[in-house]
Amino acid sequence: MLKKHGMVVSSFGVGAHVKLPGPSQKEPNVYKFGTPYKTIHDDLSAKDPELYTRNGLLQMLRRNMGVKEAPERYQENRDHFDVVVTFEERVLDQVIEDMNNRPQITLQPVLVCNMDVKDNHEEAAVAASQTLKLCQMLEQGGEWEDCVDLVLADFQRETGRRLTYTICYY
Repeated sequence: MLKKHGMVVSSFGVGAHVKLPGPSQKEPNVYKFGTPYKTIHDDLSAKDPELYTRNGLLQMLRRNMGVKEAPERYQENRDHFDVVVTFEERVLDQVIEDMNNRPQITLQPVLVCNMDVKDNHEEAAVAASQTLKLCQMLEQGGEWEDCVDLVLADFQRETGRRLTYTICYY
């Protein structure tokens, strides 16, 4: 959604591997970062096409194939971003830990914020539009460093969604 609105975006995971829902909570599908989405799609299609169609996983993987080849791990990426948005507090903590362990060389600030989202398609759709709104509000505010507190307060008032955030440095 963000790309469709002209924003430069990337997407990453933070764990040791990619974990996707399986037949039960105790049986997730686990893949290495870098495994192509097509390979994951084909594997799940062979395992149980009905289950993974019903839960939307195959559709999500097809959508992901149109965006990039494979899932990437945040900790292995060295690109610099203006804003990093996470959707789970545990992920926020891992991003902050990684940023704090990196040498601060350029001292370029990065806004790292978290929007807690339940892991289902409905919540993800709502969060996608709210994330777009947040990014647009930050862009309209000018330099985000000058307006972050006001923008996030306005965002919370308009959406009812509370964000937690911090500033890290490259």
